[in-house]
Amino acid sequence: MSVWHTTRFAVALDRPRVMGIVNVTPDSFSDGGTHADTPAAISHAEALLRDGADILDIGGESTRPGAEPVSPQQELARVMPVVREAVTWGVPVSVDTSRAEVMQACLDAGIDIVNDVRSLRLPGAQAVVAGHPGCGVCLMHMRGEPKTMQAGRHGNDDDAVLAEVSGFLAERSRSLIDAGVGADRIVVDPGIGFGKSVAENLALLRRQRELLGLGFPILAGWSRKSTLGTVTGALVDRRQAASVSAALLAALNGARILRVHDVRETVEAFKVWLAAGMFDIPAPASGGKSA
Repeated sequence: MSVWHTTRFAVALDRPRVMGIVNVTPDSFSDGGTHADTPAAISHAEALLRDGADILDIGGESTRPGAEPVSPQQELARVMPVVREAVTWGVPVSVDTSRAEVMQACLDAGIDIVNDVRSLRLPGAQAVVAGHPGCGVCLMHMRGEPKTMQAGRHGNDDDAVLAEVSGFLAERSRSLIDAGVGADRIVVDPGIGFGKSVAENLALLRRQRELLGLGFPILAGWSRKSTLGTVTGALVDRRQAASVSAALLAALNGARILRVHDVRETVEAFKVWLAAGMFDIPAPASGGKSA
């Protein structure tokens, strides 16, 4: 059984774990503005736990395609009140951020996981995580920056995108391990929708098991993504069924953490599949051996 070691929790990955999304933002692609103030975000986080979320992921900056960056001060103002409340609930709490200042403040407040779409490449970010005695970290692949990442993305070469994503995540994880972070603290995310074409996203789902050779658990974030809209024709608020289907397929192809908006629907789907004994979820190779 694989275990993800985080600040306060050893998260057992013997079954798929559901990470519920708490966007404290006015402009996220799916639920922007719905939970933008502290009371609404806290209420939403509580609802996600009632629906069965295993982990809460709190973010204060949208990383949707075309999103404008916000200042660290604005990001902190959004997330810190929610973080301070959530860390008292006895569940793993993640912060979705790329900025060292935000990571440090949230880690000082007691969070368990840093989830970074930029894989700790901004100044000081890797040092913050490396300097912490035990936080978990998710490293994600992204081409470019959110504001421009989808411009001209028309790739359809399966081998090329797998090689690019695998090579990038191997380099970033090795850098973190060389900085003193235990391999059992790291998970990796192929970055569905982050600077990739529809064909590339689907290739990453189809061949996701190949990324297990990196030696780390995989986190997959398909929830309500535009690729699902392209495939189904559904608008963003009508993509629940497609999102659950993608989460199931990602789990069957080796993902151990599923980052989702629709927690109740995803949890119920997993319960049915697990009860039927349908899952054969391979474990990653031990210890990040390929990184």
